[in-house]
Amino acid sequence: MSVATARQTRSSGPARPKTNAGPVAKRDRGPLAPDDTASDLKTGTEKKQTGWFTCFAQKTAQLAGRPATFILATAVIVIWGITGPIFGYSDTWQLIINTGTTIVTFLMVFLIQHTQNRDSLAFQVKLDELIIAMQGARNKVAAAEDMCDADLEALHATFRERAAETLDTLEQRRATRVDR
Repeated sequence: MSVATARQTRSSGPARPKTNAGPVAKRDRGPLAPDDTASDLKTGTEKKQTGWFTCFAQKTAQLAGRPATFILATAVIVIWGITGPIFGYSDTWQLIINTGTTIVTFLMVFLIQHTQNRDSLAFQVKLDELIIAMQGARNKVAAAEDMCDADLEALHATFRERAAETLDTLEQRRATRVDR
């Protein structure tokens, strides 16, 4: 759901009950209900399958973060170190570990970055939904990730000022309570 569509649905009043009229009715009914599914977020009727690269990247990132993977990598380094005297600490022996770690690191950077970008985007969508659904919230904040740097910094400064004012108000209230 785009921010503009969400603004329209928010201003149109309370959420309407589900109907079987198709995707258009789902888009017009307001903020997502607790029983909404990923297919409800799309204009089509079915959830689109995740691509092979996304599945591969997510599974690889999950496996890379497990203790067993760390233990396996440590075992490879220990075995490599133990074999040093056997191979006379030759250039080939050193090249094997250097090449292996470089290749693994190079490929993992792209896989993990893909997974992180996807997670970040999903997080932004969830935050946007919360901002749009809250009464009194500024909907322009929901699209903050799309602002230019200057606008984003100005918005940040505004919210820092508001936070400082709120903190001052809280401290005044606490001081008033203590004085009583």
